[in-house]
Amino acid sequence: MSIKIRLIAMSFLQFFIWGAWLISLGSYMGSQLNFSGFQIGSVYATMGIASVFMPGLLGIVADRWVNAERVLGAAHLIGASTLIGVANVTDFQSFYLLMLLNSLFYMPTIALSNSVSYNVLTQKNHDVVKTFPPIRVWGTVGFILAMWAVDFLGWTAHGNQLYVAAGAGLLLGCYAFTLPPSPPYTGGLRKKSLAVSLGLDALVLFRKRKMAVFFLFSLMLGAALQITNAFGGPFLSDFKNTYPESFGVQHPNLLLSISQLSETFFILLIPFFLTRFGIRNVILFSIIAWMLRFGLFGLGNPADKLYLLVLSMVVYGLAFDFFNISGSLFVEKEADPAIRSSAQGLFMIMTNGFGAIIGGIGSGWVVDHFTDAAGVRDWPGIWFTFAGYALVLAVLFMVTFRDKRKVQ
Repeated sequence: MSIKIRLIAMSFLQFFIWGAWLISLGSYMGSQLNFSGFQIGSVYATMGIASVFMPGLLGIVADRWVNAERVLGAAHLIGASTLIGVANVTDFQSFYLLMLLNSLFYMPTIALSNSVSYNVLTQKNHDVVKTFPPIRVWGTVGFILAMWAVDFLGWTAHGNQLYVAAGAGLLLGCYAFTLPPSPPYTGGLRKKSLAVSLGLDALVLFRKRKMAVFFLFSLMLGAALQITNAFGGPFLSDFKNTYPESFGVQHPNLLLSISQLSETFFILLIPFFLTRFGIRNVILFSIIAWMLRFGLFGLGNPADKLYLLVLSMVVYGLAFDFFNISGSLFVEKEADPAIRSSAQGLFMIMTNGFGAIIGGIGSGWVVDHFTDAAGVRDWPGIWFTFAGYALVLAVLFMVTFRDKRKVQ
């Protein structure tokens, strides 16, 4: 079997695990476990907590002492075990602690799987820039197929989705140990310190007003991403009483997966938009797309206004890619090569770390605010509040961020 096929299998399983529960777990927590909006948001915020420091810590282990593929395998085996535990508890405290433990070991594997791919491709004399993207896209395919599998099996509001993820995690955990070795670096250059791995030496970028503003908006847009991750599923599930036979209620994951399909399209447009409009306008397009994403959710329903929900899924690809991918490229251009890796780490900490924590907890508070004593949620009010949040971000970004250069 060629090394490309082997890495494709790794990438596929890496994101299949996540896709099996990330979008639908909120429905399970809300409809079956009766968790509040704040509790649901708090569970999703565990990924942010883990992203602040665990990728750096396990990265140091892989850089200094243990082969990266072994760290990857061990992390997945532990993560899969925690998911099995989560599927067997119903009280919030146990659920939260086990999901936190899962996040602590799953979130670092995203970077570790990339590291293994880069190492193996380099060892086999492949051009990483040309070879890796076609491998990584199979991760998105795995994410989508996991969503579809859970949907067609009728487990979007059932704990069995966690068993699906755990099964894939156990498989990848064992498979990782069979991959070509990615040993710790033994060359003459200084190994990465904890400060470097956690992106702390990139804090010097905050001395530039432009970069300080950019990272602040990175945090706030990272929060926006967690809103639909946590509550897209519960939103569709709540239509079961009014539109029980509608497509969106019967197949919520299938509908929500259009968002991931949209990502694969908009990512191809990034080079054109960056060179033609520049990073400021591209990020502004992303913020406006978030406003449309939330606003269309507030206006739509899974029956006669299904087209509005579909349109919301389509604009998600623009909202996500035009910030996350373009933002990463912007950081690459602005950071000194000496702190390149740390700068990317800082970008991840702001978006997937602190942004995810604020988004998870904050969105849960908003959902609870619009939930009455009988447990009925005012979803239009919820989504329009989030749309207003994005509108305020758009206005503030136009006023405070200045960078008219085109990214070449």
